[in-house]
Amino acid sequence: MTQFHAFCRRSLDDIRAQGRYRVFTPLQKQAAHFPYYRRPDGSEVLVWSSNDYLGMGGHPVLVEAACTAVREMGAGAGGTRNISGTSPVHDALEAELADLHGKQAALLFTSGFVSNQAALSTLLNSQPAGADQRWIVFSDAKNHASMIAGIKNSRAQCQIFAHNDMGHLESLLRAAPAAAPKLIAFESVYSMDADIAPIGAICDLAARHGAMTYLDEVHAVGMYGAEGGGVSQRDGVAGRVDLIEGTLAKAFGAHGGYVAGDADVIDWIRSTAPGFIFTTSLPPMVAAAALASVRHVRTDHARRARLFERAATLKAKLDAAGLPRIDSVSHIVPVHVGDAALCTEVSQRLLAEFDMYATPINYPTVPRGEERLRLTPTPLHTDAMMDALVTALRQILPQAVRQAA
Repeated sequence: MTQFHAFCRRSLDDIRAQGRYRVFTPLQKQAAHFPYYRRPDGSEVLVWSSNDYLGMGGHPVLVEAACTAVREMGAGAGGTRNISGTSPVHDALEAELADLHGKQAALLFTSGFVSNQAALSTLLNSQPAGADQRWIVFSDAKNHASMIAGIKNSRAQCQIFAHNDMGHLESLLRAAPAAAPKLIAFESVYSMDADIAPIGAICDLAARHGAMTYLDEVHAVGMYGAEGGGVSQRDGVAGRVDLIEGTLAKAFGAHGGYVAGDADVIDWIRSTAPGFIFTTSLPPMVAAAALASVRHVRTDHARRARLFERAATLKAKLDAAGLPRIDSVSHIVPVHVGDAALCTEVSQRLLAEFDMYATPINYPTVPRGEERLRLTPTPLHTDAMMDALVTALRQILPQAVRQAA
């Protein structure tokens, strides 16, 4: 055994000892019966942690669009858009996304992770005309790993500001060299803490200090705003954000990521980002499903309203039962557990004893001591489902954890 093999084994043993070892749960999504999934033995499981926030993944509009596209264009794209050409559905999807966010252009990537990593690293490795210093990026302390990866893969100087702390951000901006190109990178909905950034206030600071803004709306697109354009649309500030990044894999129920912004900036990223240039493009059937979903969701106001009503109902039921719900101003409902091994155990017991699945969120996704279950009620979760979940959690969560609420 090589030294590296031995290192891997020791590291995995340590992860297991801490209760952080991740095991995939074999579950088959059921398009016509969401949020119920199927086990290999045929039994059903009620899933509480899907990012298919609106339950669009199995919607007939998406299914039919994907089936039509795969019959016409096949399963795969056949290469990058530079090599194999670009299909009309890719162009139409980018135009739809640009319009959704009120931007001039948009660019598709193979995932939300890739769109953040590629766009940020490409942008922050540039040398704007007249700039005699490298970029300074101001990154929220709780930004997603994909944003961190993009920043780390650049030559930019990174300054981390305390989560959603405008005073700290302003002090960092004020201390930065006036001539240096600056970028503020942040999210709208933070998916682990379920809180929301003050986008307007960040844009105010950016304007005051000559900084660009880069907003990750992954956990908000499709749900917030008059047409699902995200929190920036809801708050009326999308036009003040320079670059908006989003995903097609959550509320839109498909797959892929994108960035939207000024036409020249998007064209420059398209022309220079290795993460776009050298990656096979989204399969046409996926792009077709995503396009159908975006067009449908933009006008399905009742589905968005139902999502937020369901989230509010679950929060109220958890509170009434004295369960340790973490405060949330978004559609995401975290339940505090506070120990990695216990969090994993609670998840396993929910599955084994109650046929429910809720993902345990442990370090390094959240800090040690802040382990939690992350619940994501959808428009298709009923009151009866919620009551059953509350009953199960009251039985499984130790009294000490419930009293901490």
